[in-house]
Amino acid sequence: MNAGVPQDNAVLPIGVLIEIAGGGSVVALDLDRLTECARDTDPAIALSGQVGSQIRIRHGNRWLLASVREQKQGRRAGEGVLATVDFLGEGMADAEHGGIASFRRGVTNYPLPGAFVYPTTTRDLQAVYAGDGRNAIEVGTVFPTSDIRGSLYIDSLLGKHFALLGSTGTGKSTSLALILHRICQSAPQGHVLMIDPHGEYASAFRNEGMTLDVSNLQLPYWLMNFEEHCEILLSSRGDMRQIDAEILARCVLQARQKNRLAEDVGRITVDSPIPYLLSDLGAILQNEMGKLDKATNTAPYMRIKARLEELKGDRRYQFLFSGMLVGDTMVEVIGRMFRLPARGRPISIIDVSGVPSEITSTVVALLSRLVFDFAIWSRREQTSPILLVCEEAHRYVPSEKNADDSSVGRILSRIAKEGRKYGVALGLVTQRPSDLAEGVLSQVGTIISMRLNNDRDQAFVKAAMPEGGKAFLDSIPALRNRECIVVGEGVSVPMRIAFDDLEPEKRPASSDPSFSELWRQAGGEDEMVTRTVQRWRAQGR
Repeated sequence: MNAGVPQDNAVLPIGVLIEIAGGGSVVALDLDRLTECARDTDPAIALSGQVGSQIRIRHGNRWLLASVREQKQGRRAGEGVLATVDFLGEGMADAEHGGIASFRRGVTNYPLPGAFVYPTTTRDLQAVYAGDGRNAIEVGTVFPTSDIRGSLYIDSLLGKHFALLGSTGTGKSTSLALILHRICQSAPQGHVLMIDPHGEYASAFRNEGMTLDVSNLQLPYWLMNFEEHCEILLSSRGDMRQIDAEILARCVLQARQKNRLAEDVGRITVDSPIPYLLSDLGAILQNEMGKLDKATNTAPYMRIKARLEELKGDRRYQFLFSGMLVGDTMVEVIGRMFRLPARGRPISIIDVSGVPSEITSTVVALLSRLVFDFAIWSRREQTSPILLVCEEAHRYVPSEKNADDSSVGRILSRIAKEGRKYGVALGLVTQRPSDLAEGVLSQVGTIISMRLNNDRDQAFVKAAMPEGGKAFLDSIPALRNRECIVVGEGVSVPMRIAFDDLEPEKRPASSDPSFSELWRQAGGEDEMVTRTVQRWRAQGR
């Protein structure tokens, strides 16, 4: 037998099916045949039988495709290598070439023990990974081939949410930029809102969207609901916080009612996005305090007033509490942030790196809630869906052990559970999936996992992955930079993809500094320190 001829290896079995089970079937592989296949010129055949590779099993006039999850040496003589496999789908046996044709996910009928196992060819993988006509974006090549394109189905990827996971330094930011660039190219009239906590993505999307930061965000304070008001204006804890909250609710409602819009709207609540003056809120607080008898404690009113004055006088909060934000600019704010209309620039980068750290979570909560509320109240209109992408998602939707009962965690959890009903897609990006709320990740339809170095993170992703994708999990610690495992609704079948290279001008500013190069350079340090101190003191960039 000539092992170098691809068609010989393709038609000769490499093992036999010995056990069928729902959670994973077992095949016995012939070690000599695996060695012969490893020398094959077809890279798919050369990898057949290895962990993470695919194999074929014949059943009548169909081929069943399975992925190898794990291997171990058989205990009995002649048993060969025992491999646990997960069935991915099935296709008809091609009459001309004998390979897989018309592949589809899922298995109609399982084969019986004793069925022969065959290697998978590149021609088979082309049939498996070929698009089915749905709108898709190409993001890379399918491992182990160099020419089969890996595609993500846009509607399924966004309609059922996605998560991009990967340890720091694996190329996660560049891969996210690649996916968003491909989406923007495919849908230039789309609506994408991205929360950028580190100011990395402005340079990557200068031609495809708009960057909003503390210098031009102009986010009116009166858009906040009552819960967000409490997070920013109340500093007390315990029983005192409840007292302060009741006072604040009463005073904010009165301040909103002073606007003429309130008369047109009719009955309003403390959550209604009706503009009000900060001076009115201060005056109402003062008036309410003046009504008290001497036996009543005025401390709650003083605390709220002091906090209000502090925020009004702090330049860092100007994007939220500027006096210029009193006018009814809600239509303009919504239209600009959500790219309505997009005019060929469908993405808004919200750079929150300049937002004071103590209110960053509240600002993200406000932005996320505006997306969700707009989707709810626009259901009668012919509006486009909105994609909300959240970098460093574990900071905002933490696991139960790290939960701080913040509004941002609640609104993002609600979007994960209910967003698809209203046309809100959620993209979660994190390097620590084990610190992410488990209930949120379970709502994600597509998981894009790059290399994860932490055992807890790997275990967490394994628990969240659908059954068919678990065979790929052993590959996650061994993935190279800019490689990923994609499982779920956004792909036709679980696959390992090497991402395309992205043009330098489209990459985010997230590359690590080169110590060896920068520490060899000298000159201009005095001026650099002076400029930095000036920006530091001015709290500006």
